[in-house]
Amino acid sequence: MTSSDLWTRDDAERYDDPEDWVNSPDVTGPVAGFLASVADGGSALELAIGTGRIGVPLRELGVPVTGIELSQPMVDVLRRKADETTIPVVVGDMASAEAPGVGTYGLVYLVYNTIGNLRTQEEQVACFANAARHLAPGGRFVVEVGVPRLRLLPPGSPAIPFDVSGSHLGFDTYDLISQDAISHHYTREADGRFRYGQHNFRFVWPSELDLMARLAGMALEARYAGWDRSELTSDSASHVSVWRKPE
Repeated sequence: MTSSDLWTRDDAERYDDPEDWVNSPDVTGPVAGFLASVADGGSALELAIGTGRIGVPLRELGVPVTGIELSQPMVDVLRRKADETTIPVVVGDMASAEAPGVGTYGLVYLVYNTIGNLRTQEEQVACFANAARHLAPGGRFVVEVGVPRLRLLPPGSPAIPFDVSGSHLGFDTYDLISQDAISHHYTREADGRFRYGQHNFRFVWPSELDLMARLAGMALEARYAGWDRSELTSDSASHVSVWRKPE
């Protein structure tokens, strides 16, 4: 049984909000382009494919895409964009579910902090093993995730604001021992009232992910600060890491 939050039908219907910057083609296009290049002519498996924010534009670039997704309502929204023949999806836990074509994918990927949806180290380790199991020899596993911003914690406070605007307030709270964290969202509705929502996640360090990859038989090939392959520094807010399965 996964520890991940389960996206509801309401969550799924709001997920593709055109006002949310992550859904802009200016954002999704470069991500799909990067993934197409590292797929190197092979097929791709997206773990936690959601509503197809990345899977659909990647498929439009000619890369065959299959998905694993825990939430059926998210898959239902995806089906408005692509049918089962175009993008097959297995409903299940990304740490253990098996997609058709095990051992044949040139690329397995996780975007936008999704590795943190698995809220125990054991599950995250299992996810790396599952990715490696699906990859063909020489295939790549790509993860995009934030670098824990713990040095921004105000003294004596457990919370870091990540968005403060008239329409949305967002704060992350951290447990530094368990590595459990919660994103708190206060979103202004059309009638002026605020809707509260939260997302639970486990924050993880780049070096810890490297060890998970090593346990799964993969080695780090590259690490960047973003999809533009910019250099990762100690000030980078997130990283895009590429591990490769041996030939």
